[in-house]
Amino acid sequence: MTTFTVLADMVENVAGDRVEVSSITRAGAEIHTYEPAPEDLVRGEGADLIMANGLGLEAWFTQFTDNIDAPTATLSDGVETIPISSGGYRGEPNPHAWMSPDNAQVYVDNIAEELGELDPANTEYYAAEAQQYKQRIARIGADLEAELSGLPDSRRALVTCEGAFSYLARDAGLTERYLWAVNAETQATPKQIASVVEFVRANDVPTVFCETTVNDGSQRQVAAESGAELGRSLYVDSLSKAGGPVPTYLDLLRYDTEAISEGLTREEDA
Repeated sequence: MTTFTVLADMVENVAGDRVEVSSITRAGAEIHTYEPAPEDLVRGEGADLIMANGLGLEAWFTQFTDNIDAPTATLSDGVETIPISSGGYRGEPNPHAWMSPDNAQVYVDNIAEELGELDPANTEYYAAEAQQYKQRIARIGADLEAELSGLPDSRRALVTCEGAFSYLARDAGLTERYLWAVNAETQATPKQIASVVEFVRANDVPTVFCETTVNDGSQRQVAAESGAELGRSLYVDSLSKAGGPVPTYLDLLRYDTEAISEGLTREEDA
C-alpha cells in the first residue's frame, strides 16, 4: 500500500504484475489532513508493506500504522530537500519532493530496493523495471524544463495556493510565491492575500494557480484584486481517476507544466 495515488502509480510502474498495489487515499483526496477511515485500516491489515512519502506530508501516518502489523518505507529518503520559507512550518523540509523529475529518480530507486527486500526472488525484475521507468521520467523531465525555460524573465513567477511547487520551480528556474506553505482546511488570511496581491501586481504576474484538492476561493480573490487570471487547477497531491486528465504521475507532470506555461505566457500571446 501507498499513502496516496501518485506514489501508487510510481510503485506500479516498478512492480508490474508481481505485486498488488493500492493507495490508502483515493483520487482527489487532500493528503495532509486525511483521516483514515475504518475501512482503510481493514485494507491495511492485509498489507505486506506500506510506503509513505515522509517529510511530514502524512501527518496521520503514525496513527494509521500504529494499528497495523506491516513494515513501512519512506520513499523520499535521500532527496535533497528545500526548506519551507514562511508560515508556521518555516524551516521544515518541503514535503512535495516528487514534483521534481530529478527527485523522482530517488523515489524510484527506493521503490525498487524496498520491493526487492519484500520479494527477493524478483529483485532483478524490479531493478530492470525501475531503470526503464527512470528513463521515461528523465525524458519528460528534460521536456518540461525545456518548455518552462522558454519563459521570459518577466513571466518567471509561479503563484499558487499551496507551496507545493518549490522543487519544480527550482528545476525550471521560476520564482515561487504561495498563499500558505502547507494545505489547510481554512481560507487564507487577509494578510496572506494582501501579500500575494502585492507580489502579483509588483511583478506583473499574468496568471495565478490553485491545486485541485483545495478550495480556490482565496486565489480567486487574489486574481480579482490584482488583475491576474486564475489559471487551470494544478495537480499535486492526487492523480485524477482513470478517465481524467492526469491518471498517471507522468501525465501529472505534463499537465501541470503545460498549464503553467500557458498561464505565464498568456499576455504575450494575446
